[in-house]
This record gives sequence, C-alpha cells and structure tokens, in this order.
Amino acid sequence: MYREHRARLMAELSARKAAAVIPTATPKVRNHDCDYRFRPDSDFWYLTGFAEPGSVLVLTPGLAAAEDAAARAPQSVLFLRERDAEMETWNGRRLGVERACEALGVDRARPIGELWEALPELLKGYARVVWRTGLDQERDRRMIGVLEKLRRMARSGVVAPSELIDTAAVVHELRLRKDAAELECLRKAAEITREAHLAAMAAAAPGRGEHELEALLEYTFRRRGSTGPAYTSIVAGGANACILHYTENDQPLRDGELLLIDAGAEWEYYACDVTRTFPVNGTFTAEQRAIYELVLESQTAAIAAVRPGATLQAIHEATSERLARGLIGLGLVAGELETVLAEERCKRFFMHKTGHWLGLDVHDCGAYTLEDGPRALEAGMVTTVEPGLYVAADDETVEERWRGIGVRIEDDVLVTAGGNEVLTAAIPKSVDEVESACRDGVLASVS
Repeated sequence: MYREHRARLMAELSARKAAAVIPTATPKVRNHDCDYRFRPDSDFWYLTGFAEPGSVLVLTPGLAAAEDAAARAPQSVLFLRERDAEMETWNGRRLGVERACEALGVDRARPIGELWEALPELLKGYARVVWRTGLDQERDRRMIGVLEKLRRMARSGVVAPSELIDTAAVVHELRLRKDAAELECLRKAAEITREAHLAAMAAAAPGRGEHELEALLEYTFRRRGSTGPAYTSIVAGGANACILHYTENDQPLRDGELLLIDAGAEWEYYACDVTRTFPVNGTFTAEQRAIYELVLESQTAAIAAVRPGATLQAIHEATSERLARGLIGLGLVAGELETVLAEERCKRFFMHKTGHWLGLDVHDCGAYTLEDGPRALEAGMVTTVEPGLYVAADDETVEERWRGIGVRIEDDVLVTAGGNEVLTAAIPKSVDEVESACRDGVLASVS
C-alpha cells in the first residue's frame, strides 16, 4: 500500500518538476519530562507505514536532463535513526538504517543525522519542493538554509528550487481518495468501534460514571488491537451532550437522561468516527424520542444523498431544511420555513456541519471547495454524516420538557460508483435497536 502511495506521489511530483521532503511528527511533552505516546505524522505514515520518530522521507522523481544516470532515476530516500543498543534499552527498539530498505521498500536509507547536509545534493535541479511550513520553526529555518545554499550555487549552473508547495496541494489530494487497502483499515476500525459502542450501551445505567464508559470504550479499542482512540472520546450524559466537544467525562449518569457517545477506534492509524445517543435507563421519553427520530430521519435522508456528483454543502443545506421543518412541527421554532431558514433561527439547535472527510485523520485532509464552488463527491472519498440537535439546559425560550436534550447520530460513509456504503451500518441506531441494545446487550468481559 505504501509503495503504491509513493508511486502516485512520484507521478505528481514529476509533472510539477518537484521533489518532496516529508518529516514525521516530533514527540510532544505531556508534562514535565513525560511525553505523549508517539503518533507518526499522517502524511509520513501514508507514504511509509513507519511509526518511529526522528524520520524524514525524501522523494525525488528523477531529472530527465541530468547527466548522471542516478539523478535521472526516481528515488525514495528514508532518513531514520541508527541502531543504538543503549538508547534502545531505555526507549525501545529501532529498525535501523541497515534493515530499512528491505522492511519498508524504500530505495535508500541514511542516518537522520545526515539529512540537512544531504538535502542540497538531493534537491538540486528541481524547480519546486513539497514541504509543509508552520509545524516546526526549527525545521523551517533549516529548510530555508538548504534553499539558500542551493541558490548560492546558481553561478555554477545548479537549478535551485524557487517555490515551496504545501502538502495540501499534492499529498492531501491523493489521501482524499481511499484505495482498497485503506478501506480495509477503515472497515476494521469500524468493526472494533461497533463492539465498543455495543458494550457501552449494555453497561450504561443510572449511577455509573461517564468515565467508566470512556474506560470501557478505550479498553475495547486496545483489546482488539487498535492503535487506540482516533480522537478524545466524548461521553456526555444529559445536558453535557449540548457541549459539542465535551471531554471531561467525569459526571454521573442520571435516570431519565440521554447519553451521547462520540468515540471511534483507529486501525493502522485510520480513523473511525461514530456518534450514538441512547437513554441511560434504556427507554426514551416522549420528548427524547421526538428529537431523536427527527435527527435520525434527517441522517437517513442525508446518507441517501451521498453519491458521486453530490456536494457536502448541498447535503448540509438539505439536512438543515429537514431539521428546520421538524423543529417547527415540534414547536421549538416559530415562523414560516423560508423565514426560519433565512434568519438561521435553527442554528442555536444545529450549529455544526453535517459531515467532514475521514481517513488517517478524524477530520481528514482535502479541500471542500474548489475554484468553481463546492467540491463534488467522487468514488473513494469517505465522509461522516452527523446531524444533531442540542437544546441547552438553560434555554428559556422552549418548554422545560425539551431542555437539556442533546442528540447526534453519526456514521462513516464511503462514496461508491453506484452510490454509497455505510461503513458503520452495523452499529444500532433505530429506536428499537438502541433500546434493545441497552436492555439485552452483552457487556464485554475482561479476558
């Protein structure tokens, strides 16, 4: 998979007379002298499948006019850490330079300490360099130094790069369309996420804590071999569900309230992103059910609209209109539909978009708008579909019986040539399915 990704990028680079320099992420301090668990940069992982820090991939598509035969041939050069017995004892095993070509399929491997001295030679002759600025000031400074060195060589006939191209214009456009191997990763992430959500539905009960459900979700992710949560899990009971990115997850669950869980597993760093909302005690109240069924109806219609040629913007506008009709019917919003939409009277109940790209990042890369307007969906793209309604607990413009109800329903949808495939369809979401899962579900045991 990673070799194919490099080949696709090489073709793009060749057309642009560009080389690419793609670093992985740098370790991040959690507190004092403790780091967060390392996660590779998504662009770097997409091209290498290599999870060690201290690594940089350089891709040179070859120069047709070069006198040196080696310079005419496309090359992938991975700079990485050398083996070090003492450091490996302290901080973990390293692949090492000697084994990298065979293990990862790159053409050449070199010690990371040689990177900045080697780059001028690797990049000379290319008009452009693909490089993402703004992530690391020291790296940016050193890349500028490389370009300056090349420009000083212009008198000797060296062509120096005159332009830096952001990875969004090249790598991110490739990442937007998933291949078969990537889709298998997304399906595996969805399978694990299904098990976790079912376990949470079975475990939820009045008196339990949001933190207990968070622990169960993430235990299930890791038990099944996932690389972990794709993002910080949201486990929001009652009115906490009206906070879109609630992550404290430290309150007790109360009888008669809903529980919104927005949580997904990663598989090989590919993300699943699912939200389900269900009653803590296993049975919806009349008001909860009315809000829930309106959100579910709008989500069903939105998913049906996902197909090649459609746009996420059009799907969002249709979803917003459907929700507005429902809110007017429930008496939560007053006015004629046209006026309600024009004045955005429903925005306080539905304030986010209906979907976003999904892949190696939970809010995955790829432009939503092109020069001629909203981007048309194409086969291979993956998007979430996630309408929601949130009635704040202190909203005195509505009857008290509606206050504190927050509902979001979210699935991951692949655009196919003939329409779509819901990758997370096996996770219960109809009222009957959800109540059954809460009542009769099987709680995963530690074994």
